[in-house]
Amino acid sequence: MKTGLQAPRYHPSSTLTCFETPDVITIRPAAATDEGFLLGLTNRLSAFPVPHWRSEMEIAVSDHHLILGALAAPTPDTSLLIAELEDGRSVACILTTTRADYFTQEAHAHVEVLAVDESAEGRGIGRALMDAAEGWAVSRGYRRITLNVFAANERARGVYEHLGYEPETVRYHKVLGPSGG
Repeated sequence: MKTGLQAPRYHPSSTLTCFETPDVITIRPAAATDEGFLLGLTNRLSAFPVPHWRSEMEIAVSDHHLILGALAAPTPDTSLLIAELEDGRSVACILTTTRADYFTQEAHAHVEVLAVDESAEGRGIGRALMDAAEGWAVSRGYRRITLNVFAANERARGVYEHLGYEPETVRYHKVLGPSGG
């Protein structure tokens, strides 16, 4: 499907071919056979200056349970998508879930994981996946979509702000002693 000027809208039971990136990509639902790719790609989640109280490994594996859960027991409240290049190579993923707003309890979409292989960075694939997540959210009747990003991840913050996302709350952190407690 040629997407034209509008953001592509993804329906969970279909694939979407996006022509707005320099590459033709296909966005499709994840399958059990994608498990190794997905878990390996989470190393990209720490590709920025991580806070000194976190480790790159801690960040990389923190979303494994969400990814594995979405693969093992997909629900209408979760969307796990893979972006593939024209040659069939998987290069990115996005996991979007349903959450309740802290203040209003209104259901909304939340991007849990967005990861793009280093070889595919800067080619519009992350944006295409964000468009697909927004399309999923709209199809569910949600009025909002949220995500979390580390303050030091300036590249990701710039992308999100370019896509119209705005910071809402800021979480502060303080280590209390050598054992953290």
